[in-house]
Amino acid sequence: MIDLHTHTIFSDGELIPSELVRRAVIHGYEAIALTDHADYTNLEQLLDAAKKAKYLEEEWDIRVLSGVELTHVPPRKIAPMAKKAKELGAEIVVVHGETISEPVAQGTNAASAACEYVDILAHPGLISEEDVRTAAENNVFLELTARNGHNRTNGHVARLALEFGATLVVNTDTHAPENLITDETALKIAMGAGLTESRAKEAFKASKKKVAEI
Repeated sequence: MIDLHTHTIFSDGELIPSELVRRAVIHGYEAIALTDHADYTNLEQLLDAAKKAKYLEEEWDIRVLSGVELTHVPPRKIAPMAKKAKELGAEIVVVHGETISEPVAQGTNAASAACEYVDILAHPGLISEEDVRTAAENNVFLELTARNGHNRTNGHVARLALEFGATLVVNTDTHAPENLITDETALKIAMGAGLTESRAKEAFKASKKKVAEI
């Protein structure tokens, strides 16, 4: 299991980084990204904390990636903020997409899909065909999520991603210990979204390739 979207007590998660990473190790994770909710007010602090958590790699057989999830950021500010995050050392930049569960600003998906500094567009809801095409062109990964509520549109996301060649990844959007999953559960989530087993495994390979490139 590789999970590129999780949260700690530095935003709205329940665990400090060390406990989150330890529990991920027990679940068989190979890598985990710490991607707390960020805007311009807390970007530096979150990345500083996430980078310090890398000391855990010295003790356990897991990669710990520093990142953020840009959350409810006005669409016009997404690109400059994602760029700033990368300049500050973010290894993974996630953007909180237009989930049907929250009042995310219209245009968030489009701005994220077009941004070279965004790695993952999380739970993009009823994303348009145009935005999926743009994401595919810019190698912005589209997320199939394990998180309740956000996962209601996984099937829609998977269908359009397959149609237009966008890369899919499976993440948990973990906030609490019980949100962590095994690779077996991740496979079921991907197949539940309409992917064949072989297509689901391609999504896992995409996550592994992303980690290897960092």
